[in-house]
Amino acid sequence: MKTLYIIRHAKSSWDDPDQSDFDRPLNERGKRNAPRMGKRLKEKGIHPDQIVTSPAKRAWSTGKRIAEILKYPKENIKTIKALYHADEETILDTVQKLNDHCHVVMLVGHNPGLTDFVNTLKEDEWSLDNLPTCGVVGFSFNEDSWKKIKWGTGKLLFFDYPKNKED
Repeated sequence: MKTLYIIRHAKSSWDDPDQSDFDRPLNERGKRNAPRMGKRLKEKGIHPDQIVTSPAKRAWSTGKRIAEILKYPKENIKTIKALYHADEETILDTVQKLNDHCHVVMLVGHNPGLTDFVNTLKEDEWSLDNLPTCGVVGFSFNEDSWKKIKWGTGKLLFFDYPKNKED
C-alpha cells in the first residue's frame, strides 16, 4: 500500500515586482496556513516517510513549515527541480521514481500541474476545479511499488484546504 499527499504551496508574496517567480517567498497568510494544514495532517495521524518538493522558495517553505509540525526533519526534505511548474506527466514520472521503501509521501508543488495531476490520478468521478493554495489531496494505492502507479488508480482519502474550516 502506498499513500500520496499532494500539497500546493501556500500563498506567496507579490510585494516585489522585480523578484523572480522562483524566489517569491510566502506572504503572511501563507506563513500561517502551512502550519495550520500541518496541524490538520498531524491530527489525522499522518507521518510521512518522505517529503519531496519543488525547489521554488514558496514550495520549499511550505514543505518546511508542514514538516516542522509533523516532526519530520527539514534536512530530509528532498527538492526535485522537475517539480517546478511541472505538468501532470512530469509529476507522475516523479512519483513513479520514488523510493519503494517510502510508503507515505508528501509532494509539494504548483498549479496548474497539481490540479491536472489530481484529476487524472483519481479513480472515481470526483474532480477538482482548482487545488487552492496550501490545499492537500490524499490518495491511497493498492500497490507495493511507486512504479506501478498509473492514471485512474488513486483512491481519494480526503481533500482539505485552509478555508475549508477555521481552527
